[in-house]
Amino acid sequence: MMRPPMPKHRAGKVSLREYMRLFRKDLLSAQPAKLYRAWMAEFKTPFFKSYMVNQPDLVKTVLNERPMEFPKSTRVNEGLRPLLGDSVFLTNGAQWERQRRIIDPAFEGGRIKETYPAMLAAVDAAVERLKTRDFQTPIEVEEVASFAAADIIFRTLFSIPIDDEIAAETFHEFRKYQRSQPVVNIAALIPLPRWFPRGFSKETKESAAKIRRLIKQLTDRRAVQIAAGTAPMDLATKIMTTPDPQTGELFSPDEMVDQVAIFFLAGHETSASTFAWGLYLLACFPQWQDKVFAEGRGITSNSFGDVRGLTTTRDVFREALRLYPPVPMMVRQTTKAEHFRDRILKRGAQIVLSPWHLHRHERLWDHPHDFDPARWQTENGKQCQRDAYIPFSSGRRVCVGAGFATVEGALLLAKFCSEFRFEPVPGRTPEPVAHLTVRAKDGIWLNVSPRAGN
Repeated sequence: MMRPPMPKHRAGKVSLREYMRLFRKDLLSAQPAKLYRAWMAEFKTPFFKSYMVNQPDLVKTVLNERPMEFPKSTRVNEGLRPLLGDSVFLTNGAQWERQRRIIDPAFEGGRIKETYPAMLAAVDAAVERLKTRDFQTPIEVEEVASFAAADIIFRTLFSIPIDDEIAAETFHEFRKYQRSQPVVNIAALIPLPRWFPRGFSKETKESAAKIRRLIKQLTDRRAVQIAAGTAPMDLATKIMTTPDPQTGELFSPDEMVDQVAIFFLAGHETSASTFAWGLYLLACFPQWQDKVFAEGRGITSNSFGDVRGLTTTRDVFREALRLYPPVPMMVRQTTKAEHFRDRILKRGAQIVLSPWHLHRHERLWDHPHDFDPARWQTENGKQCQRDAYIPFSSGRRVCVGAGFATVEGALLLAKFCSEFRFEPVPGRTPEPVAHLTVRAKDGIWLNVSPRAGN
């Protein structure tokens, strides 16, 4: 059986300097292969210790049982702050709790149903755009996926298609930012005072500033519509008009820019990544592509009920998330001394939770490196889904858009496979690397052809 591509791994021990070089290039290939079997591993630097934790009960301790005692690491936040400011993705404590009280109502179950027509319209538009492409040569589907996911975000968040001038410009700047921003900033490895330069490239800083200016135009425009009573009741309006139930306060304009930035980053980057890898996996396993094709043919209306029939497609999307989790690692830090396995973790220690390694852990999953959507109906798959599957994190800090992303991902795969056949390009196997999300080093290239009768 063909095995989906994995990153190369470093061989043996390396110096701190070499590890930093590898880490900045790609954090996945900087790691040794033994992490796929380790319950816990320790990494030392002259400045701090970090511990990768793969043992399920310890992961649950951090994420589910005592999440407020293991806040997000400020070290990792350093690299994202120019773009995301104080968004809900980066904050901790009372500030984070306040933000979630305002944001959560917009993503409750019924709200996903309300956004479905806009989501479906964006997917249909993406299908029509692909129909205009030249099918005589391979197509880079990461680009197709990025454009489609961005259109979904703009339509559901601001009720505008991606060909809106500001939306289009924001999308292109995000693409530029994704390529210029390294996974880790120097301040993640070396303690630095707030005033010390972080070493961001000129391109990274300019892109972040431009994106935030563009988002501010969108939020300012929406604030005027809300005041005039003409705003559409989409996600942006819902969030901007929802007061904190404890204080009655709304998000300030600057706070809303921070939140929209993370909605776009999380909703666009992560969805595009998983959708593109899902298409690649289906291209390599045509028997599963045919099953998704059959389910996609069942989407015949504008009814949210059609999504319920995408049972196999959801398993395919879930399997793509398992093999290629968009956010490969999450970092928390201790607020007091902790005893994990046979180690004492001091206050301020960094705890690395790695969906990439946990989802492929060789002591937990059956055939962990294989593509097998049927695993989710097995006892092993169901057990691992409870204990070792965290593509959206878990517990109180679970991604607020997890349900939205699951509907979106299944819908994209089903609609695209109902209209097109995807096949791998010989000699062009994608190599997974971690930038802001897990992407392919040189893109994902597939041969695409229209289905008969389309």
